[in-house]
Amino acid sequence: MVVFYGNEISIGLMLASWLFWTAVGSCLAGVAGGSAPNRLMAVIQILLAIALPGTIVALRSAKAALPQVPGEILGPGAMVLTSLAILSAFCMLSGALFTAGSRLYARQAATPLGTATGTVYLWEAAGSSAGGVLAGLILVRLRGSLEIAGLLGVLNLLAAASLALRPGRARLAAMAGLLCLSGVGLGGGIGRLEDISQQRSWRGFPLIATRNSVYGSLAVIGTGRSRSLYENGRMLFTVPDPVAAEEGVHYALLEHPAPRRVLLIGGGLNGSIAQAFRHPSLQRVDYVELDPAVLQLARDYFPAAWWPLIADPRVRVHATDGLLYLKTTNCRFDVIIVNLPDPQTAQLNRFYTAEFFEEAASKLASGGVLALRLTASENYISPELADFLRSIHKTLRSVFSEVTAIPGDSVHFFASSRPGVLATSADELLARLRARHLATDYVSEYFLPFRMSSDRTSDLEVQIRPGPSTPVNHDFSPIAYYFDVALWSSRFQAGYGSLFRALSTVDFRAVITVLALLVSLLGCSRIGAGREQRVRAAAAACTAAMGFTLIGLQILLLLAFQSIYGYVYQQLAILIGAFMAGMAFGSALALRGGAHRGVGTLALLQGIAALAPLALCGAFEWMARVASVTGFLIISDCVFPVLALLCGILGGCEFPLASRLFFAAAPTRSAGTLYALDLGGSCLGAILFSVYLVPVFGFFRTALLIALVNLAPALMAILPASPADPGPGLAPAAGPRTPVR
Repeated sequence: MVVFYGNEISIGLMLASWLFWTAVGSCLAGVAGGSAPNRLMAVIQILLAIALPGTIVALRSAKAALPQVPGEILGPGAMVLTSLAILSAFCMLSGALFTAGSRLYARQAATPLGTATGTVYLWEAAGSSAGGVLAGLILVRLRGSLEIAGLLGVLNLLAAASLALRPGRARLAAMAGLLCLSGVGLGGGIGRLEDISQQRSWRGFPLIATRNSVYGSLAVIGTGRSRSLYENGRMLFTVPDPVAAEEGVHYALLEHPAPRRVLLIGGGLNGSIAQAFRHPSLQRVDYVELDPAVLQLARDYFPAAWWPLIADPRVRVHATDGLLYLKTTNCRFDVIIVNLPDPQTAQLNRFYTAEFFEEAASKLASGGVLALRLTASENYISPELADFLRSIHKTLRSVFSEVTAIPGDSVHFFASSRPGVLATSADELLARLRARHLATDYVSEYFLPFRMSSDRTSDLEVQIRPGPSTPVNHDFSPIAYYFDVALWSSRFQAGYGSLFRALSTVDFRAVITVLALLVSLLGCSRIGAGREQRVRAAAAACTAAMGFTLIGLQILLLLAFQSIYGYVYQQLAILIGAFMAGMAFGSALALRGGAHRGVGTLALLQGIAALAPLALCGAFEWMARVASVTGFLIISDCVFPVLALLCGILGGCEFPLASRLFFAAAPTRSAGTLYALDLGGSCLGAILFSVYLVPVFGFFRTALLIALVNLAPALMAILPASPADPGPGLAPAAGPRTPVR
C-alpha cells in the first residue's frame, strides 16, 4: 500500500496478483507430484521462511528502482508488472504448500484425497483467522513488518525440522538451535534490516521516523527546515505550509457572516487552526483526527504545531473518525470544514456522499456552511476531471439548497441549507476580510479578485454543471471514487481515462442480459456428458463461483462497514478473522457429514450463495438507519462480525463437499486443481468488485450480478443429482467418516 499508494485499484491489482500466483503454485505442485510429500513440505517451509522477508525487502526496494519520488503515484501498468514480479515467489510457494499438505495428509491419515484437501482447507482457514487477528490487532502495533516476518520464519523453520527429521534427539536439538538463532536474529539483525529497507524506500529523503498503526504505515520525512508526514505513501501535511494553512480555513470562514464554532475534519496540524482563530468571532474549534498515531507523531516531531494546539483551551482534539463523530455528537456548528484528500479510496469517499452531507447538514446551526476542497486545474478541466467535479457538485445540490465554488488549482465548494448565506463574489469576501482585520498572504485582497474573477467563475460553473445523467455519490454507490480513479489513471496515459469513462457508461440492463445468456449456456453445457463428467464439472464450477462470491461478500462487508461507521481499518482484522473462522467452522461441519452429501447439497449451497449478497444489502440498509449509540455499538461490534462469520461458514461448507465430489469423479486429478479454481474465482472478483462493479453499479446491482453468477453452477449441480444416488464413489466408507475430531 505504501509503494502503490493504497487506493482501491492498487489494492485490487495486488490482491489479484497474490491470488493468481497462489493458484499457479497450487497447480504446479500438483503436476510435479513426488513420492516424498513430507520432504517437499519441509523444503517449502524453509523457502517460505526466506521468501516472506525477501518479498518485503523487494517491495520497499522497488521504490528505489522505479522512477518515483516519495508521494508520487505509479500508473496501473507499473503496478501490475511490479506486483506480479515481486509477489510471484512467495505466493507460488504458498499455493504449493496447500497441494503438498493435502497429499501428505492423505498418505498419513490413509484418507481419500477429496477428504484430505477439505481438511487442509479447514486448517488453513483456522490459521488465517488466528494469524490475521494476532497480526492485525497486536503485532502490527509492536513490531515492524520484517520483524513479524522473522517471527513467522521461525515457525516455518520449526515446522521444516519436524517434517524432515525423525522424532528423537536430533529433531529436538535442531529445533532448540533454531530457537536460539532466531532469538539472536530477532534481537538485532532483523531490526537493522528493517531500518535499512525503510531508508531505501525513501531514497534521497531523510527518513526521521516510521510507525505502523491499525490505519496504515506512517513516515516522517525532513527536507531543510520543513517536515512532512506521509501515510501509506501519500502526504498528509507539511509544516510549515502557509498556503495550505490559509486556504484550508479562511475561504470557509469568510463564507459565514460570524463563525463562532467550527468542526475541522482532518488537516489541523499544518497551522490551519492557528489561522482560524484570527477570525475574532471564533470561540471554539473541534478538530477530528482519525489515527491516534498521527497525533503522537505530531507531538514528537512537529512540536511547533502541536504544543500551541494543545495549550489553547478553545481547541478540542478528538482522536476518532469524522463520520463517527458527526453521528454521535449533539453539538451544532457554524462551519464544518472537510480538510481531507480527494476521495481516492472508498474510505475517503465516505466524506463526499449524499449521506455524509445529510449528516453534516443536520449538525449545522441555522445559516451554517459546509466547506470542502478538491484537486482541480487552473486553466483546463479534462473530461475525467469534469466527471469527477460534476458528481460531487450534484451530490451537494441533492442535499443543500445553495452551493457555490471558487476556481483554482483546487476547487473550494461551499454549501448551505439557507439561501443568501454564501458570498458569491470577491467583493463580499474582501469586505469581510477587511472587517475582521485579517492580514493574510495568500487568501488576500491581491489574490481574491483574480481567483474569483467573473470569467473564471462562470467558466468553472459551465464546466462542472451537472447533467441529467450525472450520478449522485452515495455510500452504497460510491461512484466518486471511481471517477477519481479514472482521473488518476488518465495522468499516465490518456487511454486509461477513456477506458474508465467508457466503462462507467455501460448499461446495467445490457450486463444483466449478457450474463443471463452466459449462465444459461454454462448451466446446460454438460447435459449430453456422462454423469461423472457432469459431477466433476459441477464441482469445479461451484468452487470457482464460490471463490468469486466470497471475495465479493468480503468486499461488500468491509465497504459497508466503513460507509456506515467509518473506521474499517480498525475492524479489518476482526471482520476478516471472523470470516476465516467461519470458513474453518463450515469446513468442519461439511467434513463431519460429508459422506452422505452429494450434488444436491452442492446445488443448495450455491442457491444460498446467490441469495447471500442480496440479504446483506437489505441488512446494510437497515443498519444505516440505526442512530442510537447503543445500537451503533451492538451493530459494529457484534452484528458485522456475525455476518462475516456466517459468510465464511457458507464458503467453508462447500469446499470440502466439492472436493470429495470432484476427486471421486476424477481420482487422478492433481490435489491443487480445485484449490486453484477457488483462487482463480477470487482473483477475478478482487479486480472487478473493488475497481469497477461496486463503484459503478452500487451494492444492490452488484449483489444481483453475484446472484446470477451462482445460478449457472447451481443449475449444473442440479442436473446430475438423483434422489437415490448421492454421487459417484460417495457411499459411506467403513470406519470414521472424517479424520477431524
